[in-house]
Amino acid sequence: MINSISGTLSSIGDNYVVIQVSGIGLRVNVAQSTIVEAGTEGDLLMLHTTLLIRDDTPVLYGFPTAEGKRLFDLLQDVSGVGPRLSLDMLDAMSPDEAAMAIVSGDLDRLSGVKGIGARTAGRIVVDLQSKLQKDWEASPTGIGVAHGDLIAALQALGYSRAEVQEAVAGVVDLENSPLEEQLRQALQSLVRE
Repeated sequence: MINSISGTLSSIGDNYVVIQVSGIGLRVNVAQSTIVEAGTEGDLLMLHTTLLIRDDTPVLYGFPTAEGKRLFDLLQDVSGVGPRLSLDMLDAMSPDEAAMAIVSGDLDRLSGVKGIGARTAGRIVVDLQSKLQKDWEASPTGIGVAHGDLIAALQALGYSRAEVQEAVAGVVDLENSPLEEQLRQALQSLVRE
């Protein structure tokens, strides 16, 4: 099995990239967000990959993070969710945001993804919630996808999942504060530790 690919970005398509590895061009299907982050032709690119066989044809799917690959692999076990829908989910939200939506049972957030209706969102939650619970545990105070902007901002600054949850839990008046104030309070609580 091909677990990852590292090589030169040779070309970019609508929903794929071609990576040159030792003189071989490998087509890797990716989410649109991955294409945006991939860079330009000639750049080095490393993707975590999953190889699926569809109608006797091998198809390679790539992800910039191991978490994205793991979530994609888990989604393949859900009835009615295929590779394209999984990529659409990873395009609409980060792997952490998607996992938190699943763990917290946020059907509205999941069904907001193009192609996912309420029934499919419910099936995803039922099938994957317990599998993701350990790694992406939702905070008992309701912190999670409802505060996705704050969580995303802290993660973009390089804080771990555990640090983010602890920092968000320390924000006073989380529901009514503007994002800037929430971020200021969260960063202050991280600095104090």
